[in-house]
Amino acid sequence: MSAFVAALFDPALPFVRNALLAGLLSSVLFGVLGSVVTVKRMAGLAGAISHAVLGGIGLALFLASRGILPGLPPVVGALVFAVLSAALIGFVSLRAKQREDSAINAIWAIGMSLGILFMARTPGYADPMSYLFGNILLVTTRDLALLGVLDLIVVLLAIRYYRQVEAVAFDEEFARARGVPTEGVFLALLALTAVAVVLLQTFVGIVMVIAMLTLPAATAGYVAKSLAGMMVGATIASVVVSTGGLAVAWAADLPAGAVVVTLAGAVFMAGAALRGLAGRKGRSKRGAA
Repeated sequence: MSAFVAALFDPALPFVRNALLAGLLSSVLFGVLGSVVTVKRMAGLAGAISHAVLGGIGLALFLASRGILPGLPPVVGALVFAVLSAALIGFVSLRAKQREDSAINAIWAIGMSLGILFMARTPGYADPMSYLFGNILLVTTRDLALLGVLDLIVVLLAIRYYRQVEAVAFDEEFARARGVPTEGVFLALLALTAVAVVLLQTFVGIVMVIAMLTLPAATAGYVAKSLAGMMVGATIASVVVSTGGLAVAWAADLPAGAVVVTLAGAVFMAGAALRGLAGRKGRSKRGAA
């Protein structure tokens, strides 16, 4: 831990500070959006979007390397694919429910396959592993600024439309009966999740971003009494595992994204075990009485 703290204050290692800031800013999205994704059971939809993003990254790298669109940053291609995937998933989910699973799986597989194919045809060296599993060296000041802006938008929207989001997350039929535009809320959540996935993949990678959108929220769900409480608890849990994971990764020279997700999984499993023990003790007391 002391080595990580020393690295944070080392002027020659700005990427360590960027990684820590990325973890803290990401925690807001993991906490707020992750809670809604978990409660509304949107993990499969978010997973498809997160994996389809690789197609956009591969296409952007290919077009830039071939001189077709010189200087095109991968994040632009990722955003285009993410938004298109979210729109397609939203349409299928709302209008063709009988084919929803097939469409989601198709988007998931096709997006990743296209990304790998485009990278294979990209002159030079394009490492898909850094996008799949994250790389703290890729976190830039621009990434931090975009994360900060998205954090602000998500928090403001969560405060302004909390009642509508809560109603849609827990009981969509009741929300519709009360006049809440459930389809609009659902599509807005998908769009925000799509943009968040693009920005978060730099920190933990495409493969593991869905884990961080669900594990901290699921952990907070053990003790939270409301969606707001779950959001706060998940944000705190994300801050702890992100900071701790970066410190462990730095000390042990391990991939930061993988360590962060492993730590989040360990905390979730520990919470599940404690809840199981508490439930067993409660049943024993009731039986004795």
